Amino acid sequence: MSTDLQSPSPRPGILDIAAYVPGKEHAPGVAKVYKLSSNETPMGASPRAIEAFQKAAGKLEIYPDGQALELREAIASVYGLNIANLMCGNGSDELLGLLCHVYLAPGDEAIITEHGFLVYKIQIMGAGATPVTVKEDDCQVTVDAILAAVTPKTKMVFLANPGNPTGTYVPVDEVRRLQAGLPKNVILVLDAAYAEYVRRNDYEAGLELVSSNPNVVMTRTFSKIHGLAALRIGWMYAPLAIIDALNRVRGPFNMNAPAIAAGAAAIRDQSFAAAAAEHNLLWLGKVTGALTSLGLRVTPSVTNFVLIHFPDVDGKRAPEADEFLTSRGFILRAVRGYGLPNALRMTIGSVEANEGVIAALTEFMGQP
Repeated sequence: MSTDLQSPSPRPGILDIAAYVPGKEHAPGVAKVYKLSSNETPMGASPRAIEAFQKAAGKLEIYPDGQALELREAIASVYGLNIANLMCGNGSDELLGLLCHVYLAPGDEAIITEHGFLVYKIQIMGAGATPVTVKEDDCQVTVDAILAAVTPKTKMVFLANPGNPTGTYVPVDEVRRLQAGLPKNVILVLDAAYAEYVRRNDYEAGLELVSSNPNVVMTRTFSKIHGLAALRIGWMYAPLAIIDALNRVRGPFNMNAPAIAAGAAAIRDQSFAAAAAEHNLLWLGKVTGALTSLGLRVTPSVTNFVLIHFPDVDGKRAPEADEFLTSRGFILRAVRGYGLPNALRMTIGSVEANEGVIAALTEFMGQP
């Protein structure tokens, strides 16, 4: 008897997937650690969200609302959306996975970009489809490259806007040109996880595109500016037909009750989110300027992180910088898995954390 029949085997293609590796959290032997590897906000969560979470703890024996109505009503109210077009999930990762599960099959293709979020490729391959990667131009997505990669097999296009780990964005006119150039049966997935941080007149998260097209969806998260990463809350705005299809396979209680309550309170506290955005805007400029003055190249960012490129010189490359920073308690994100082996991604953190990284990299770059 063949040995491959002696134990359960995953279906073909699953073991070809490289598992997602989160940013590291620990710096052994260091008294104080500043975790700047996962783009978490230094502001924490809204006090209103914390209060709502604690209140929900009194009813843990009760199943959550399977429709997440309180949370969807809050999102709809803040953004002026039709609640029927909203779906919430266990992080936007779950929603991206549902899209792939429902709309992709073996033989299909889905387009991703060179430095796009790694979860896209994982979910595409998990559905048995084939990811098609298009090159970026110095960490900038180009619409022409995406359109050139479209074939009759293409069923989905993923666009992180702004991008992670690059921090760059695609202007709204270009996103519209992309949508207009796609076949009508191809879903354009706009992942706007960092939209709340963007301060550019030519940027839109995708609400209008979704409202006016049957093949566009937009995903968002509560893990970044709202400071609820521990609760895993994501939401999607999509055409009714797509919402209906996904609801047929979505888990019946895919969100927990404390997350629903805290998320609703968080998104209604717009003043708290505005303060977080202002802190980020101030320090995004300060960190970019300081690191550039050290001779480091920083990709222009509109997000709450910066991509730092190191010199191709012995002792000054990203791995050495990562080791140096970690030894001093500053944990940044190595992005080799994103095709950027000589770069590190730094989350904009607290004043103390930002100043500490600047000082540490000043020392690192000044060393013989």
